[in-house]
Amino acid sequence: MHEKTVPTYQNTPRDAVVTARDYADGTLFPLHDHPRGQFAYAASGVITVFTDHGNWVVPPQRGIWVPAQLPHSMQMRGPVTLHNTYIRKRAAQRLGLADQCQVLDVSPLLRQLLLKAIDVPSHYSTQGRDGHLMGLLLHEIAGMPALSLNAPLPTEPRLAKVCREFLAQPSLEVGIDEMAQRAGMSRRTFTRQFRVHTGISYIEWRQQACLLSAVVQLGNGQPITQVAMTLGYSSSSAFTTAFKHLLGEVPSRYLVL
Repeated sequence: MHEKTVPTYQNTPRDAVVTARDYADGTLFPLHDHPRGQFAYAASGVITVFTDHGNWVVPPQRGIWVPAQLPHSMQMRGPVTLHNTYIRKRAAQRLGLADQCQVLDVSPLLRQLLLKAIDVPSHYSTQGRDGHLMGLLLHEIAGMPALSLNAPLPTEPRLAKVCREFLAQPSLEVGIDEMAQRAGMSRRTFTRQFRVHTGISYIEWRQQACLLSAVVQLGNGQPITQVAMTLGYSSSSAFTTAFKHLLGEVPSRYLVL
């Protein structure tokens, strides 16, 4: 795999440039941003992305859209092969790409386009085959459906702190009273403020956060039963039911490539 140099892919006068690179488990890119939007496709492995507004998990053969100039951190959860498409801001706006992070599904056509685009030079002819290929690639990215693979982070400082702590060790056993106590709030204030700042209840958020952690663990080869027990589910069947309800597929099939 290869990576075009930063000045080339960020400054080239083309709407999109695709790069590919392999990363070791745990590789972390601390908080940063790009002048272009970034569509990061996990050809293999799992990645996580944090911003001030949430936490996203990208399973194998899905991708995440990160808008231009949005501060974010990204970490590899296991060995990862990453294909990045860097898209000029005006092209992203023209295509109607979101102004916030979104995990996107990836069609078989998009996977093949990404593989072909890796070898397209930075200064490709916009009128030739390469230009048409890159144009189709952009339209295919813009047409991908969003997936429910994020847990919003509240902006209220006390809530943000306890939520980040929870995401480091998620468990269904951490109840409302414990979270309220950690935040230095009454139960009533905590529940009200949590919904105001996230748009969902703490119980819904906890479930979402636990299932995001499950995607990471399953992507790294952990057995379903072990993941269920680690996250505090009463049984593997209860975990499977919750997983399918949120993500539309049972765990044993969700990560099948």
